Amino acid sequence: MTAHVLAVVTHPTHPLDLRVYREAAPHVLSGSLYDYVLWTTPPIPRLPFTYPPFAALLFLPLSRLPWTVLVALWQTLSVAALLVVAVCAVRLLGPRPGAVRVRERALLWAAAGLWLEPVRHTLDLGQVNLLLGAVVLWGLAVPRAAVGRGAGVGLAASVKLTPAVGGLYLLATRQWRAAVWAVATAVTAAALAWCVAPRESARYWSVLVTETRRVGPAWSVRNQSLRGALSRLLGQDTAAFLAYGAALALVTVAAVWAVRAAVRRHDLLGVLVTVELYGLLVSPVSWSHHWIWCLPAMIWLAHGPLGRRPLSRITLAVWALVTVTRVVPSLIRAESRQAVHPDAYPASLAWPGCVYAVCAVLTLVAVAWGPAGHERPAAASGAVPEQSLADGSLGRRLG
Repeated sequence: MTAHVLAVVTHPTHPLDLRVYREAAPHVLSGSLYDYVLWTTPPIPRLPFTYPPFAALLFLPLSRLPWTVLVALWQTLSVAALLVVAVCAVRLLGPRPGAVRVRERALLWAAAGLWLEPVRHTLDLGQVNLLLGAVVLWGLAVPRAAVGRGAGVGLAASVKLTPAVGGLYLLATRQWRAAVWAVATAVTAAALAWCVAPRESARYWSVLVTETRRVGPAWSVRNQSLRGALSRLLGQDTAAFLAYGAALALVTVAAVWAVRAAVRRHDLLGVLVTVELYGLLVSPVSWSHHWIWCLPAMIWLAHGPLGRRPLSRITLAVWALVTVTRVVPSLIRAESRQAVHPDAYPASLAWPGCVYAVCAVLTLVAVAWGPAGHERPAAASGAVPEQSLADGSLGRRLG
């Protein structure tokens, strides 16, 4: 990991999203945050600021740092966040014999994570995904108090809306107080931003929050959500919309099935992986760099309570194949070269462009396809008490 940071310093990347954070943030004070645009080259020639106003307030200090210093600092923090993600994911599995082995396992997965396309893409763009993933996972895996577990989810969702799906984990595990704290944290952050930037807050929450077109072409292979995959396969007509509704219903059933099975096994990482992948599937837009949750998913598939099952091993191998070989970036380059039109998307790109959605669905099935009475793993220290998830005592103690 140290070598990675040194490589970035000596051979700088061009993190466009970090540049947007840095340059757009001061506009929150002048009332023109959502008028800011970073002009780049096709196929996405303009990059606006698309996060809530609270995120811009957090990003304000970035504008004071020299660009080279900021890039090095952001890369360092992102790599450290990757380590936190790996450690907390292993922690949610529950303790295993030998603490040293657990630490070594987490370090190995963090190092392996640097080879995964969503992680690489996040680092290359200077995206905030790893930092927010670390906040969510640390909050769910470490604090004993409900306020700490809920505040992590609420804070991350205040910066970028997608982490809000972590609240489903709190509900599935009956952590009612933590769920209330998550909502309270998010509301407080939004209220603070409203006090500082009322015009931008009103504009964002009343209009811009639902305008997915601002973030880029949802039909592009860059969008690995269920909607993106089906729009490439079936087009944009009414029949495609009905097929999307049916697929969404099936995925929801699979996710509920997986959550119920994981709760009965007291499998906390299984519950979290399920809700996070479900969120990525059903979101209108899930860029490939949003899929950093493939790392916790792969940790569960390798070391979870069902890790010895053939389906888990096959799914792990498919995740590794499509993320390490960087299938999606190859498809993005092909899409750009062919100047693809959304109404006539070539099947040669559309079918391989479903890879992350397929991996996510396979993972949901792998989590669900386990015996209801599977042996309960020992509870992780800190966030996970010894009582049962299924009988509600976990919710009574933590909630």
